[in-house]
Amino acid sequence: TFLRDITEWGWDAAPPRKVLFRDDIPKLPQVLPRYLPIDADRRLTAALTEHPDNELAALALRLQRACGLRIGELLDLELDCVHELDGNGAWLKVPLGKLATERMVPLDPETLEVIDRVTQIRSHGRPLPHPRYRRPAQFLFTYLGRRLTQQGVRRELDHATEVAGLGHVTSHQLRHTYATALVNAGVSLQALMALLGHQSAEMSLRYGRLFDHTVRTEYERALDLAKQNTTAPAAGDTGGRTQLPLTAITGGRDWKDAPLLKSRMAGGFCLRAPAQGACSYANICEHCPSYRSEPSSLPILAAQRVDADALARDAEQRGWIDEAERHQKLIARLDALIADTETQTG
Repeated sequence: TFLRDITEWGWDAAPPRKVLFRDDIPKLPQVLPRYLPIDADRRLTAALTEHPDNELAALALRLQRACGLRIGELLDLELDCVHELDGNGAWLKVPLGKLATERMVPLDPETLEVIDRVTQIRSHGRPLPHPRYRRPAQFLFTYLGRRLTQQGVRRELDHATEVAGLGHVTSHQLRHTYATALVNAGVSLQALMALLGHQSAEMSLRYGRLFDHTVRTEYERALDLAKQNTTAPAAGDTGGRTQLPLTAITGGRDWKDAPLLKSRMAGGFCLRAPAQGACSYANICEHCPSYRSEPSSLPILAAQRVDADALARDAEQRGWIDEAERHQKLIARLDALIADTETQTG
């Protein structure tokens, strides 16, 4: 930049030709956001909730995780940061932060309870000067007449990670975890930008690259082709292929005990390798609002519920928390279907 400037200024020391080219500038590393895996996120939240060392700092970290705030935005929150909008619920007004922009983040009842608890235990005192505006302000996180510091939040996070049995975690990873959860839930790019306070789509697209659906689709397609190559010719079949025998897949054990992702359907079951991930269509019919059952289906639904309960316990023992939750949701849906059918038939 300096060399270009002295050329524009007409200095005698300006080089007679261009000396720096695009390829001369080293490319910056494109590092993906470091988010917490689901199990680690749950353990950390449990430690902050059940075993806090500094309750105010623990609540601050829970609020940061629930709203995806930067640490500076979190500590600059003022006492009147919650706004109730008619017909649109409660929203958190995030103050000017790193990019000098304000934004509104929707709040759920659980996060509102966190903020209510903060207002109960915070120190009440005189207004303190705002670091950006220099005007007196009542901050949300005040302790013994002073504002909660980043060092205080850091100490509480270290304590919680030790209780949860985790390695080193930074407070900014809570923001990454919030964004990653939104991407997994299918939030749009525009909504993600608004919730995170990003000014460019490129900033938000970093999270999209974590879970590229195209990569996943191509992977599953290739895996299906690889499975086809491992099947054996059927008796009397000259060119077609058939599925491997069930004993070859389960190792001779009962299918409910196999180390695979398992789904129980009314008319059978599904087995998937852990590398394939859970099937997005598993038990889709049972959860459909148009699904109906009749008295003759009650024994089938009851048997399906028994197997789903066994699969949930199996998934928990293997540490597959998402799988266990999926089976629990199916159990709850089956209970509702069975109850509705019994009520209709008296």
